[in-house]
Amino acid sequence: MEKVLMKGNEAIAEAAINARCLHFFGYPITPQTEIAAYMSRRLPKLGGVYLQAESEIASINMVLGAAAAGARIMTSSSSPGISLMSEGISYIAGCDLPCVIVNIQRGGPGLGGIQPSQADYFQATRSSGHGDFHSIVLAPNSVQEMADLTGVAFDLADKYRMPAMILGDGILGQMMEPVTLDGIGEPVTYDKPWATTGTRGAREHNIINSLILKPEGLEQSNFKRFERYAIIKREEQLHEEYLTDDADIIIAAYGAASRVSKNAIKMVRERGIKAGLIRPITLWPFPAEAFAKFADRVKGFISVEMSMGQLIDDVKLSTGQKRPVTLCARTGGMVHTPEEIAKKIMAADKGEWQ
Repeated sequence: MEKVLMKGNEAIAEAAINARCLHFFGYPITPQTEIAAYMSRRLPKLGGVYLQAESEIASINMVLGAAAAGARIMTSSSSPGISLMSEGISYIAGCDLPCVIVNIQRGGPGLGGIQPSQADYFQATRSSGHGDFHSIVLAPNSVQEMADLTGVAFDLADKYRMPAMILGDGILGQMMEPVTLDGIGEPVTYDKPWATTGTRGAREHNIINSLILKPEGLEQSNFKRFERYAIIKREEQLHEEYLTDDADIIIAAYGAASRVSKNAIKMVRERGIKAGLIRPITLWPFPAEAFAKFADRVKGFISVEMSMGQLIDDVKLSTGQKRPVTLCARTGGMVHTPEEIAKKIMAADKGEWQ
């Protein structure tokens, strides 16, 4: 397979095109602007549509319209831009429409800085908009996974008729690695009989709407949506395990933080400390079963994240807090060193879990 050197942002864009996404609406913001720039060059040559909207609010509503017409559609932004999209994301979920949203996270809150962060975990997995709904959330940790999971995101979004989010960070978006797009495979084609494509007198009109004024009707709509979510939780959990077979201490980390964690694990294993890693790939649905099976046999868990502690809550819920769960945090755009994580592991091995 031929490999090319690409930025993570570029890999997402090219993988989206391979997944037959020929429509992109977005707005530039560091550190994800390369996605929009790449699409602006490629899509017009392919007969697709690239449009830089006047704001993130406008772009997400354009996504809603294109998704309602049955198009494979993507937008991208970074942390504060995703906040502006939150109302539109909720409308998309309420209309049961598929789309892919990319968030290449930067430090916050507020405008914060342009350095990498993982502090949008709660926003992605808990509150990407108002009301009762979820988005599928996928967390790559390499440029290759930026490409691979983009295709997965489109297929899952279409399969379950809901938004899917790629949650990366500034490191992954800007770093360059060899990547192949040959092994991604043909995208799955889903019929969309619900799409608003015009009837030509052959069928009844399709109406896509998130407004349900009768409370009993809205309740039933939410009940049905959560029945679908239960299937997703059962069928779509993804994770990676690294040196967990004999581990006494388990690191929980995703994205760029998981790469640094692997180096720290190698360091402490040279000192005879048996540490391993569970890397969630789906942040929603969270791979709770992967953590639960270790809750009775390890000394404890360390959540390594570039935030003040968000992933850690899901680790605690998954393990029932049968063992200590502690935090190794950097925030505001700061990135862990392997030595910092190794120091935390060595302290935990001695019974120091604070």
